[in-house]
Amino acid sequence: MTNIIKIVQGELYGLHLRWLLPRLLLFPFPPFVGSRLRVKTLNLFGFRIGASSSMWGMPRFIGGDKMHEKLLVGSHCHFNVNCFFDLAGRITIGDQVYFGPEVMLITGAHEIGGPNKRLSSLSPQPIVIEDGAWLGARCTIMPGVTISRGAVIAAGSVVTKDVEPNMLVGGIPAKLIRNLEDNPVATDLGITTGQSHTNLSAP
Repeated sequence: MTNIIKIVQGELYGLHLRWLLPRLLLFPFPPFVGSRLRVKTLNLFGFRIGASSSMWGMPRFIGGDKMHEKLLVGSHCHFNVNCFFDLAGRITIGDQVYFGPEVMLITGAHEIGGPNKRLSSLSPQPIVIEDGAWLGARCTIMPGVTISRGAVIAAGSVVTKDVEPNMLVGGIPAKLIRNLEDNPVATDLGITTGQSHTNLSAP
């Protein structure tokens, strides 16, 4: 009986009603319709997402118990399509943060085990995205990283270390490209800090 209970628990690990029910309610809406309604619906089920934030399509959430308590989002944020949040650990997002399509935030770090099983115990590490940051399409933020106020992450980057305020970083692993305080217009990578969305693919 104990083995059966463990099997059932394992099969139901990703079943979170606070996440499943909003998905079912919003299923009829195509990605670019009802962007603020998605936020309001998630908030009704216990998520904490600030005023005037919007989502083009539902993000994907994974994590253990009480996932909704591990995500805190500020006001006037925007999430493009197919963003992914690993809520094994806490994710904190400030105000006016913009996510390009398919941005991934991974908090679920693991210890390295012995040669017979290298994937050892889960050791979640929180992620913090501060006010005004811009995360380009398909960038990945790794466990324990802080993206500081006003930083920009180029599309496709993998960020493994903290990013200082107002820095433009890119690459795998991400490295400093420019200090935006010295030159606020990011002319390389084909983008600007204004309305151009060419490479970072922010909304």
